[in-house]
Amino acid sequence: MGRPRNPSAPYSRFRGGAASATSKLITLPPECPYDPPPVPAYVDWDDHQRARWVDLWKSPQATQWDQAAAAVVAVLVTYEKAILTGNASAWMAQEWRYASTALGLTPEALQKLNWTIGDGDDE
Repeated sequence: MGRPRNPSAPYSRFRGGAASATSKLITLPPECPYDPPPVPAYVDWDDHQRARWVDLWKSPQATQWDQAAAAVVAVLVTYEKAILTGNASAWMAQEWRYASTALGLTPEALQKLNWTIGDGDDE
């Protein structure tokens, strides 16, 4: 057996991905100032899902996303409708939970990412 990992070492599996107390807190603006990317061509969404897409890309967390997040946001929107209409399987609900956490959309995820949402007066 190898020696145990050092929990204070970078990339250690024991760090848990949580921000340390010494990490700089990132204050997000109350709304993302950037235009949302176009809805992916491969999705067949209704108007409510398209509005949700825009809402997510206008969220404070979207300031920290890049174009690679588009697929995760698309999955989130798709699974969200399935969950809310009662058509989701357990794995879809679990994947929705993973996606919302990865995007920083829950209070717990905000804390782990060391993000906080400002009131707009932080200049």
